[in-house]
Amino acid sequence: MKQLLQDSIEKAISYEAYKDLVKNLLEQNKTTGPNQTEDLVNYTILNDRRMDRLDKTIKISEETESSLKDINKGQVWLVISEAWCGDAAQNLPILHKISQASDFIDFKVILRDENPQLMDAFLTNGARAIPKMILIDSETLEVINTWGPRPSEATQMVKDYKEKHGALDAEFKKDLQVWYNKNKGKNLQEDILKLMKPVVIE
Repeated sequence: MKQLLQDSIEKAISYEAYKDLVKNLLEQNKTTGPNQTEDLVNYTILNDRRMDRLDKTIKISEETESSLKDINKGQVWLVISEAWCGDAAQNLPILHKISQASDFIDFKVILRDENPQLMDAFLTNGARAIPKMILIDSETLEVINTWGPRPSEATQMVKDYKEKHGALDAEFKKDLQVWYNKNKGKNLQEDILKLMKPVVIE
């Protein structure tokens, strides 16, 4: 596992490089991953705009900033993603903004479909769900914790809808986007602070 994580960290790119990759692919009417369909490219166009908007508008709470300043041990936040993924576009800008509150966090992004071995080591309920963030100790390469693919409130929304309707449909996906827009990253910040508590060194 440590070798897999080391190789993945070395292969991963910065958030800024990820955004540049997405924009460069869109100039060629492409997206990330092996499946190049019109729908996936259209999702990527929407996600690119969404990430740009969130980068400019998202606010990190004082509690989040204060808590992250307590960290004094290096760690990597390695996020598995793809450009066409709506949940990734909603959450990566916020995760990146949170990571910037600490000098000890190195935020990196790696593509799911190019790295099946890493993805299969961090499945969610048996599925290759993204985004998936792995918090890794920089020195020991021990996995501190994981997060993903959605904030806890959105995860509960998905669970409730599946129990009632059997599967997610276009109506639910629209409702989920409305929730993301209203929540403005608050629930995600709460989730990350809970993950961080065991990591903070007093």
